[in-house]
Amino acid sequence: MSIEYAAAGGVARITLNRPEKRNAITSEMMSALSESLQRADEDTTVRVLLVRGAGKDFCACLDLSEVLQSAEDSPSALTSARRLGHLYIAMRRHPKPIIAAVHGRALGGGAGIATAADLIIAAESAQFGYPEVKLGFIPAIVATMLRRVVNERQAMELALTGEPLSASRALAIGLINRVVPDAAFDASVESYVAALAGQSATAMSMSKTLLYETDGMSFEASIEAGVQANIQSRKTDDFKRGVERFLKK
Repeated sequence: MSIEYAAAGGVARITLNRPEKRNAITSEMMSALSESLQRADEDTTVRVLLVRGAGKDFCACLDLSEVLQSAEDSPSALTSARRLGHLYIAMRRHPKPIIAAVHGRALGGGAGIATAADLIIAAESAQFGYPEVKLGFIPAIVATMLRRVVNERQAMELALTGEPLSASRALAIGLINRVVPDAAFDASVESYVAALAGQSATAMSMSKTLLYETDGMSFEASIEAGVQANIQSRKTDDFKRGVERFLKK
């Protein structure tokens, strides 16, 4: 299977499993990823999702042969582009945190999958990039997310040069959250994900929703959204149990 799914210990593990093609994303894989997201949403034991790549790379790109085949067929091209766009939307709207664990290369569509995740932890030797311009193409669908996670000039440089970024550089510009030594990568990922899986599911879900929802709001509207979320969080069982535990200390 090009996408593997397994859930245990509060973690849904989604693996891009096409290592012989550097996990290049096909339409079939996009559909399978979307199905995995839905499966994790419906599983009440799942608190967080972990996306990884099999083999040497996280994901090198979209399947370019498939993209090229659709180039002269406008309906097919539109279907393909929208499928990817809907996948990104599904990741951002998913009620549970999604962590991308990146080793090797995350380029083009692969960088898009990572960028669409809520958190990114990377191996020290990992590389990120949006090299579409080198093919006369553009990182069009990921641009919306890229512009939100790095500043305007950084996003412009990434799109216009297509040059790859080291993990340390990606961290410095705010594209990713953490960089860990290659030798400690697997253990660090497991520790990071386990810590998140131990948090309140409702609090994480509400925090994720609020942070994305307020993007683009006016200051006043954003504060009011926070007020309403604050009120709702006070009513949750997780909050009541958390306060009871704190007061008993």
